[in-house]
Amino acid sequence: MQKISPVDIQHKTFKKALQGYDRAEVDQFLDELIESLEDEAQEKAALEAEIADLRERISHFKAMEDSLQNTLLLAQRTADEVKAAAHKEADLIKAQAKMQAEKEIASLVERTEDQKREHQRALESAEKARSELRSLLMTHLALLEKAPATVPTFNGIPDQHTLVP
Repeated sequence: MQKISPVDIQHKTFKKALQGYDRAEVDQFLDELIESLEDEAQEKAALEAEIADLRERISHFKAMEDSLQNTLLLAQRTADEVKAAAHKEADLIKAQAKMQAEKEIASLVERTEDQKREHQRALESAEKARSELRSLLMTHLALLEKAPATVPTFNGIPDQHTLVP
């Protein structure tokens, strides 16, 4: 069956019969029917335009949603990458600090050992000097004990510089 448009109704002609319907009443009904169909056609066109607009808006919002979803995923990935990079950098800084601290500790240990060796050498040197001094004093004491108790003289006069009290 074919759809009937308001224009089809407007141009429709009927055969005349002897005992037919009242022509004015039929024309008035057809005019009302045409007006009603035209109103419905306009309403349908308005609704179809609104549906098209709504579909376009839905499409736009879906595109925005996809874009926002992609942006969110990208932001999440970027945040994860930044976080991972920060952890790596922190680990690197810790490792460098640990190495530096170990170097400083090794240097301090070496300096401490050097100072201990230097102190030991000083103690040994002091002990050697003490021993040598003791030996020298003992030698001088032995020489004094062996020396005669005479007073040296100079032309029969005792030398004042060599007098022992």
